[in-house]
Amino acid sequence: MAAPLLIAAGATATTLLGGWVAQHVGDRRHLVLGLTAGLMLGIVGFDLLPEALETNSSKIFGVQTPLLLFIAGFLVLHIVERCVAIHRAHESEYAPHTHPFSPPHNENAPDDGHTQGLGIAAAGALIGHSFLDGFAIGAATQAGGTTGTVVAIAVISHDFADGFNTYTITRLYGNDRRRGLTLVAADAIAPLAGAAVTLAFSISEHILSIFLGFFAGFLLYLATSDILPEAHSPHPSRGTLIFTVMGVAFMWLVIGLAS
Repeated sequence: MAAPLLIAAGATATTLLGGWVAQHVGDRRHLVLGLTAGLMLGIVGFDLLPEALETNSSKIFGVQTPLLLFIAGFLVLHIVERCVAIHRAHESEYAPHTHPFSPPHNENAPDDGHTQGLGIAAAGALIGHSFLDGFAIGAATQAGGTTGTVVAIAVISHDFADGFNTYTITRLYGNDRRRGLTLVAADAIAPLAGAAVTLAFSISEHILSIFLGFFAGFLLYLATSDILPEAHSPHPSRGTLIFTVMGVAFMWLVIGLAS
């Protein structure tokens, strides 16, 4: 009974390590953002979408349900961003333009509730994903054989990326250090909570696939429309590009080891 919780504790440790690394990168922020985007792209393409499609083959008007939710997740965040941008434009029509997702240059500047809220929502989605990671550990352990070991390797490895991304995304959208650390702590606890749930009951694969599809679209939008442009804007792009490819390659390695 204790095995899922012990494995989830390993995921908790790597999540905290990822948050610590993200906090201490200093002036290499553009490289961190490039790596973050690569990790997120790898999670979407190699983990979330394949798992969603594998667990749910139902179709709505000729298209698999997880793919519809994938597009919906992308569009929902895009619509929210555009609405925030339009609202800001009306409020400061003659003020210098600032991208609604750009972090404030001065941490003591007035907060932008819309932008910060989106950062918290993104971190919240990552926390939800970590909860499902813990749930996956518990379910795989119950399945027996080598399944539990394989899933444990994958989860413990990529929860480093979850902790890293949770802190980076929270700070990228203008939240302060304390809030970033609080969300990393919540992300670290989530695998333990997910593993504990499996000791009582299970979540249906259908509901899980819907969440994974929507979350994949959410992450794809953040990676391609906000994080990568922010990473490339103040610095030459070669180093950032290399770190983005490294992030994708790392997730490929993690998934490959787990398969």
